[in-house]
Amino acid sequence: MKPVNSLLKVCGVSFSRDGKFIFKNISFELFAGEILILLGPSGCGKTSLLRCLNRLESVAEGEIFLQGVPISRITSPDLRRRVGMVFQTSADLLGTVEESISVGPSLNQQKISAHAVTSLMEKVGLDTSLRNRKVSGLSTGEHQRLSLAQVLANEPQVLMLDEPTSGLDPTAVLTVENLVQKLNASLKTGILLVTHDINQAVRFNSRTLVLANGEILADGNIQELINSSQNLQLQKFFQGQF
Repeated sequence: MKPVNSLLKVCGVSFSRDGKFIFKNISFELFAGEILILLGPSGCGKTSLLRCLNRLESVAEGEIFLQGVPISRITSPDLRRRVGMVFQTSADLLGTVEESISVGPSLNQQKISAHAVTSLMEKVGLDTSLRNRKVSGLSTGEHQRLSLAQVLANEPQVLMLDEPTSGLDPTAVLTVENLVQKLNASLKTGILLVTHDINQAVRFNSRTLVLANGEILADGNIQELINSSQNLQLQKFFQGQF
Protein backbone atom coordinates (compact mmCIF):
# COMPACT_ATOMS: atom_id res chain seq x y z
CA MET A 1 0.00 0.00 0.00
CA LYS A 2 1.34 3.42 -0.96
CA PRO A 3 2.16 5.76 1.96
CA VAL A 4 -0.17 8.74 2.35
CA ASN A 5 1.95 11.10 4.44
CA SER A 6 3.70 13.19 1.81
CA LEU A 7 6.81 15.02 3.01
CA LEU A 8 8.37 16.40 -0.16
CA LYS A 9 6.54 17.09 -3.38
CA VAL A 10 8.56 18.10 -6.43
CA CYS A 11 6.48 19.58 -9.25
CA GLY A 12 7.93 20.19 -12.71
CA VAL A 13 11.34 21.29 -11.44
CA SER A 14 14.09 22.26 -13.86
CA PHE A 15 17.64 23.35 -13.09
CA SER A 16 20.19 25.06 -15.31
CA ARG A 17 23.83 26.02 -14.99
CA ASP A 18 25.65 28.47 -17.25
CA GLY A 19 22.59 28.64 -19.49
CA LYS A 20 22.40 24.86 -19.95
CA PHE A 21 19.66 22.71 -18.44
CA ILE A 22 21.00 19.94 -16.21
CA PHE A 23 17.53 18.42 -15.77
CA LYS A 24 14.02 19.44 -16.82
CA ASN A 25 10.47 18.87 -15.61
CA ILE A 26 11.29 16.60 -12.66
CA SER A 27 8.29 15.53 -10.55
CA PHE A 28 7.99 13.06 -7.68
CA GLU A 29 6.92 12.72 -4.05
CA LEU A 30 8.77 11.45 -1.00
CA PHE A 31 6.65 9.92 1.74
CA ALA A 32 7.24 9.52 5.47
CA GLY A 33 8.81 6.21 6.37
CA GLU A 34 10.14 5.33 2.92
CA ILE A 35 13.60 5.03 1.44
CA LEU A 36 13.58 6.50 -2.06
CA ILE A 37 16.64 5.71 -4.18
CA LEU A 38 17.76 8.28 -6.75
CA LEU A 39 19.76 6.25 -9.25
CA GLY A 40 21.64 7.55 -12.24
CA PRO A 41 25.03 7.78 -13.96
CA SER A 42 27.69 10.13 -12.63
CA GLY A 43 27.19 13.71 -13.77
CA CYS A 44 23.46 13.37 -14.50
CA GLY A 45 22.40 16.00 -11.93
CA LYS A 46 21.56 13.86 -8.89
CA THR A 47 23.52 16.02 -6.44
CA SER A 48 22.20 19.22 -8.03
CA LEU A 49 18.66 17.94 -7.51
CA LEU A 50 19.34 17.28 -3.83
CA ARG A 51 20.79 20.77 -3.44
CA CYS A 52 17.65 22.24 -4.98
CA LEU A 53 15.51 20.43 -2.39
CA ASN A 54 16.91 22.49 0.47
CA ARG A 55 17.66 25.61 -1.59
CA LEU A 56 21.42 25.31 -1.79
CA GLU A 57 20.67 25.77 -5.50
CA SER A 58 17.81 27.69 -7.11
CA VAL A 59 15.44 26.03 -9.55
CA ALA A 60 14.84 27.57 -12.96
CA GLU A 61 11.27 26.30 -13.17
CA GLY A 62 8.75 24.45 -11.05
CA GLU A 63 7.99 24.31 -7.33
CA ILE A 64 9.05 22.19 -4.34
CA PHE A 65 6.78 21.67 -1.33
CA LEU A 66 7.65 20.51 2.18
CA GLN A 67 4.53 19.17 3.88
CA GLY A 68 2.38 21.23 1.52
CA VAL A 69 4.28 24.51 1.97
CA PRO A 70 6.45 25.91 -0.87
CA ILE A 71 10.06 25.81 0.31
CA SER A 72 10.44 29.36 -1.01
CA ARG A 73 8.28 30.44 1.96
CA ILE A 74 10.43 28.64 4.53
CA THR A 75 13.51 30.36 5.94
CA SER A 76 16.79 28.80 4.86
CA PRO A 77 17.90 27.80 8.39
CA ASP A 78 14.54 26.16 9.14
CA LEU A 79 14.45 24.42 5.76
CA ARG A 80 17.96 23.01 6.14
CA ARG A 81 17.15 21.81 9.64
CA ARG A 82 14.03 20.02 8.43
CA VAL A 83 15.59 18.74 5.18
CA GLY A 84 19.00 17.51 6.29
CA MET A 85 21.71 16.58 3.84
CA VAL A 86 24.77 14.38 4.28
CA PHE A 87 27.21 15.27 1.52
CA GLN A 88 29.31 12.85 -0.49
CA THR A 89 32.44 14.51 0.88
CA SER A 90 32.21 15.35 4.57
CA ALA A 91 32.88 18.94 5.53
CA ASP A 92 36.21 19.72 7.17
CA LEU A 93 35.27 20.18 10.81
CA LEU A 94 37.31 21.29 13.78
CA GLY A 95 37.06 20.30 17.41
CA THR A 96 35.84 17.07 18.95
CA VAL A 97 33.15 14.63 17.92
CA GLU A 98 30.80 15.91 20.63
CA GLU A 99 31.36 19.53 19.60
CA SER A 100 30.66 18.68 15.97
CA ILE A 101 27.38 16.93 16.81
CA SER A 102 26.33 19.98 18.85
CA VAL A 103 26.86 22.47 16.02
CA GLY A 104 23.41 22.21 14.42
CA PRO A 105 21.32 22.64 17.57
CA SER A 106 23.54 25.53 18.73
CA LEU A 107 22.89 27.36 15.45
CA ASN A 108 19.19 27.06 16.26
CA GLN A 109 19.75 28.41 19.80
CA GLN A 110 19.24 24.97 21.30
CA LYS A 111 21.45 22.98 23.61
CA ILE A 112 21.92 19.27 23.13
CA SER A 113 22.45 17.17 26.25
CA ALA A 114 25.33 14.76 26.80
CA HIS A 115 22.78 11.94 26.89
CA ALA A 116 21.41 13.01 23.50
CA VAL A 117 24.93 13.06 22.04
CA THR A 118 25.52 9.53 23.33
CA SER A 119 22.19 8.39 21.89
CA LEU A 120 23.01 9.82 18.47
CA MET A 121 26.44 8.23 18.44
CA GLU A 122 24.90 4.86 19.28
CA LYS A 123 22.20 5.36 16.66
CA VAL A 124 24.75 5.81 13.86
CA GLY A 125 27.09 3.12 15.18
CA LEU A 126 29.82 5.53 16.26
CA ASP A 127 31.74 4.25 19.29
CA THR A 128 30.88 6.49 22.25
CA SER A 129 34.49 6.36 23.42
CA LEU A 130 35.23 8.71 20.50
CA ARG A 131 33.13 11.59 21.87
CA ASN A 132 36.23 13.58 22.93
CA ARG A 133 38.32 12.54 19.92
CA LYS A 134 39.41 15.27 17.52
CA VAL A 135 37.49 15.01 14.25
CA SER A 136 40.76 15.15 12.34
CA GLY A 137 41.70 11.79 13.88
CA LEU A 138 38.67 9.89 12.60
CA SER A 139 38.70 7.33 9.80
CA THR A 140 36.71 7.91 6.61
CA GLY A 141 33.90 5.65 7.82
CA GLU A 142 33.81 7.28 11.26
CA HIS A 143 33.75 10.72 9.65
CA GLN A 144 30.75 9.73 7.52
CA ARG A 145 28.90 8.43 10.59
CA LEU A 146 29.68 11.67 12.40
CA SER A 147 28.22 13.65 9.49
CA LEU A 148 25.08 11.57 9.77
CA ALA A 149 24.87 12.15 13.54
CA GLN A 150 25.28 15.89 12.95
CA VAL A 151 22.30 15.99 10.62
CA LEU A 152 20.17 13.78 12.88
CA ALA A 153 20.86 16.13 15.81
CA ASN A 154 18.53 18.60 14.08
CA GLU A 155 15.72 16.01 14.01
CA PRO A 156 15.05 16.41 10.26
CA GLN A 157 11.83 15.30 8.63
CA VAL A 158 13.70 14.45 5.44
CA LEU A 159 17.16 12.90 5.34
CA MET A 160 19.09 13.22 2.08
CA LEU A 161 22.20 11.08 1.57
CA ASP A 162 24.46 11.91 -1.36
CA GLU A 163 26.50 8.80 -2.31
CA PRO A 164 26.97 7.97 1.41
CA THR A 165 29.20 4.95 0.71
CA SER A 166 31.55 6.63 -1.75
CA GLY A 167 35.17 5.82 -0.96
CA LEU A 168 34.34 3.11 1.59
CA ASP A 169 35.56 -0.49 1.42
CA PRO A 170 32.98 -3.22 0.62
CA THR A 171 32.48 -4.20 4.26
CA ALA A 172 31.92 -0.58 5.30
CA VAL A 173 29.50 -0.12 2.38
CA LEU A 174 27.27 -2.93 3.67
CA THR A 175 27.53 -1.56 7.22
CA VAL A 176 26.32 1.87 6.10
CA GLU A 177 23.49 0.35 4.05
CA ASN A 178 22.33 -1.64 7.08
CA LEU A 179 22.55 1.52 9.18
CA VAL A 180 20.33 3.42 6.73
CA GLN A 181 17.76 0.60 6.89
CA LYS A 182 17.78 0.66 10.69
CA LEU A 183 17.43 4.44 10.82
CA ASN A 184 14.53 4.26 8.42
CA ALA A 185 12.78 1.69 10.62
CA SER A 186 13.35 3.62 13.85
CA LEU A 187 12.96 7.26 12.79
CA LYS A 188 10.14 6.99 10.21
CA THR A 189 11.52 9.99 8.34
CA GLY A 190 11.66 10.14 4.56
CA ILE A 191 15.08 9.14 3.24
CA LEU A 192 16.30 10.10 -0.23
CA LEU A 193 19.52 8.27 -1.10
CA VAL A 194 21.59 9.06 -4.18
CA THR A 195 23.69 6.38 -5.85
CA HIS A 196 25.12 5.52 -9.26
CA ASP A 197 25.52 1.87 -8.20
CA ILE A 198 22.75 -0.36 -9.57
CA ASN A 199 23.81 -3.18 -7.25
CA GLN A 200 23.37 -0.92 -4.25
CA ALA A 201 19.89 0.02 -5.42
CA VAL A 202 19.08 -3.67 -5.79
CA ARG A 203 20.25 -4.38 -2.24
CA PHE A 204 17.87 -1.76 -0.89
CA ASN A 205 15.08 -3.27 -3.03
CA SER A 206 13.12 -0.06 -2.64
CA ARG A 207 11.25 2.46 -4.72
CA THR A 208 13.71 3.93 -7.20
CA LEU A 209 13.83 6.98 -9.45
CA VAL A 210 16.12 6.55 -12.45
CA LEU A 211 17.55 9.90 -13.57
CA ALA A 212 19.38 10.11 -16.90
CA ASN A 213 19.61 12.51 -19.83
CA GLY A 214 18.06 15.24 -17.69
CA GLU A 215 14.81 13.42 -16.97
CA ILE A 216 13.23 10.77 -14.78
CA LEU A 217 13.21 7.64 -16.92
CA ALA A 218 11.20 5.59 -14.44
CA ASP A 219 9.76 5.50 -10.91
CA GLY A 220 9.10 2.14 -9.28
CA ASN A 221 10.53 -0.84 -7.43
CA ILE A 222 14.05 -1.49 -8.67
CA GLN A 223 13.45 -5.17 -9.41
CA GLU A 224 10.37 -4.37 -11.47
CA LEU A 225 12.24 -1.67 -13.38
CA ILE A 226 15.12 -4.02 -14.20
CA ASN A 227 12.71 -6.68 -15.46
CA SER A 228 10.66 -4.22 -17.51
CA SER A 229 11.09 -4.49 -21.26
CA GLN A 230 8.72 -1.70 -22.30
CA ASN A 231 11.02 1.29 -21.71
CA LEU A 232 13.94 1.13 -24.16
CA GLN A 233 15.70 4.14 -22.60
CA LEU A 234 15.53 2.45 -19.22
CA GLN A 235 16.94 -0.80 -20.56
CA LYS A 236 19.83 1.08 -22.17
CA PHE A 237 20.62 2.53 -18.75
CA PHE A 238 20.65 -0.89 -17.08
CA GLN A 239 22.84 -2.22 -19.90
CA GLY A 240 25.41 0.51 -19.21
CA GLN A 241 24.79 2.46 -22.41
CA PHE A 242 24.53 5.87 -20.72
